[in-house]
Amino acid sequence: MSRKSNGVRRAAGVLAVLTAVSLAGCGQTGKEAEQAAGSAAQVQEEERAEQTAGADVQAREAEQTGVGEMQAESAAAGEEARGKTGSESAAGQQSEATGKSVQADDGMRQTSGAANDGQQTGQTNGEKERQAQSRKKEPPAGWQLTLASEDWGLSFGEPGTQSVGNASSEDLAWYDACYVGSDDEKVIYLTFDCGYENGNTEPILDALKKHDVQATFFVVGHFLETAPEMVKRMVEEGHTVGNHTYHHPDMPTISDQEAFRKELDDVAALFAEITGTELSSYYRPPQGKCNVENLRMAQEMGYHTIFWSLAYVDWDQDNQPGHEEAFSKLTGRVHPGAVVLLHNTSRTNGEILDELLTRWEEMGYTFRPLSELVYGGNSKDSAGE
Repeated sequence: MSRKSNGVRRAAGVLAVLTAVSLAGCGQTGKEAEQAAGSAAQVQEEERAEQTAGADVQAREAEQTGVGEMQAESAAAGEEARGKTGSESAAGQQSEATGKSVQADDGMRQTSGAANDGQQTGQTNGEKERQAQSRKKEPPAGWQLTLASEDWGLSFGEPGTQSVGNASSEDLAWYDACYVGSDDEKVIYLTFDCGYENGNTEPILDALKKHDVQATFFVVGHFLETAPEMVKRMVEEGHTVGNHTYHHPDMPTISDQEAFRKELDDVAALFAEITGTELSSYYRPPQGKCNVENLRMAQEMGYHTIFWSLAYVDWDQDNQPGHEEAFSKLTGRVHPGAVVLLHNTSRTNGEILDELLTRWEEMGYTFRPLSELVYGGNSKDSAGE
């Protein structure tokens, strides 16, 4: 159940065949998960039967798409490839979770019909789900997705070549998930996981503004509660904000649809209350942990699951990498179509990002928002391609 990207429509009104997208994760975000309690309002799914004529056409097209035999590529889940924020419990950064389940009012959930290039806005949950139904992909009979591990991991080859994930891009595409873009163009999709605010987000935003780069920030409930002004700045400066769950749980342990839905809906509701806009359709599982059922549930909610193809150990507050180590990993392993995961809590990232963006630019790379990967055709993740 995916959202439409702004400006991506067929002339005849048929929805574009949506490309799959990628997910990734950061680690535990301190005590917010333990402290979050209280009443939780059940979010009921809006079921709408009507389909637009264009959506019906696309559904038939999607059902007829054949991709042949696909094989999952297994990869080593290396420590450096995992984005974790297990140390995201720095002293002074913990705040009591409010325990309340914030819900956007009816007006907030009405279609606005407008969104900037990096921010997907203006659709109600019912509309997202109806659209996902209209273009739902059907994999070949008897085919099942196989993940090498529930922990997203990568293996790296020669410098400048794409990393290999726990599953292939083609297989992930059936669940609107991806981790890397096309390898035919030097493009970087820059993403950040935001567990809490410790003073490093501001210099990160300053560097992005200086280089006119749009990034995607995956936020948890704690970050929304404690740094609303920072979230507003992200939106005002043209960045995309994605869903990283409210309490940062171990998602493979959640098999109940309503419990899964609540983790994501509560983030979307609080974001709408803070910014007056709707959260993007991008979801990244905490620590990159997920199973096939998680992918299916996220897809049914209209989300694209976004993993990553490049990361390094930047999450440990007690053992921050040096500048040269960071440059070595991030320039030596960068590749065309890279979905880069960094953490907003990293002091090193805040200190080096300006120079890192310059080095990437000098290597011939350009930066594009996730919307172009997901909806813009600059991805090899579309089923059938």
